[in-house]
Amino acid sequence: MKKKINVAVVGATGMVGQKMIDILLERRFPFDGIKLLASSRSADLQVKVGPKLCTVEEVSALSFEGIDFAFFSAGEAISKEFGPEAAKRGAVVIDNSNAFRMDAEVPLVVPEVNPDAAFMHKGIIANPNCSTIQMVLVLHPLQKAASLKRVVAATYQAVSGAGKEAVEELIEQSRAYLAGEQVITKRIPYKDALRGYQIAFNLVPQIDVFVEDGYCKEEIKMINETRKIMDLQDLPITATTVRVPVVTGHSIALNIELNNPLPVAEARKLLEKTPGVIVIDRPELLSYPTPLEAAENDAVYVGRIRPDHSVRNGLNLWVVSDNIRKGAATNSIQIAELLLSR
Repeated sequence: MKKKINVAVVGATGMVGQKMIDILLERRFPFDGIKLLASSRSADLQVKVGPKLCTVEEVSALSFEGIDFAFFSAGEAISKEFGPEAAKRGAVVIDNSNAFRMDAEVPLVVPEVNPDAAFMHKGIIANPNCSTIQMVLVLHPLQKAASLKRVVAATYQAVSGAGKEAVEELIEQSRAYLAGEQVITKRIPYKDALRGYQIAFNLVPQIDVFVEDGYCKEEIKMINETRKIMDLQDLPITATTVRVPVVTGHSIALNIELNNPLPVAEARKLLEKTPGVIVIDRPELLSYPTPLEAAENDAVYVGRIRPDHSVRNGLNLWVVSDNIRKGAATNSIQIAELLLSR
């Protein structure tokens, strides 16, 4: 008799949590029961799961009794408190926060890149940072073909990466700015920062807090997570992360240097054959991906593939993906599907 699968979504009222519910249904994930969990302030809210309205429960250790997969997207503190409790009760935790990503005992997984790592789990699997996911999906085939020598990434990250309140702030700021009214800043560069920045009609070159060497945490995440996922601990990689006034869809201007020659035409063919990647690269037709095309899709889109003439074996690429779907919710569910497939 086939085992019935029960799932829990922690952070069910947030943007990623709600998208997880949608994608579980879209992909026909074989769950029998679903439990929606959140903090006390969201308890008793009603959330649609297909045609049904389900009541959100306050998360506790006991919430995970009988749960097979627990998808966490409620922030680092909740993950650290309840992730181990869920795993202790037999659930496989797939965590979307930064709580466990660099823990040596926790696999950090992008199914198209390092699927075998998922099966090394001890109850918890970490979902990478949204920008890291789309970047490694592109780097992986190029590394296998010609070996990466150096990676330079500049990101253009959507406001939805900072949560639905930040999206609401972008919309309200845009309205106020166009009406000639005072613009209120609360969420950018992050909530309760010493200084707020207008994001409407603006760019902000900071995501998360700064560390001592002048990098912000988002940049450090991309560097360290890429090395872990690709098992390239000495890979020279640097990043600059920028918040832009886009609702959905992160973009990356990616500059790579390879150890071996890889003609642009061959790189394009490799990427066209890569699962999860769609190449849109017809400059003669002004055809390349933008966040609008990527929104509500699970692929990572690549365009502007061209040589970097300033170095030997250099390539430039433009990489775009929906940060809420493939950058968070979809990748989490793909990890669970991977585990079930074997």
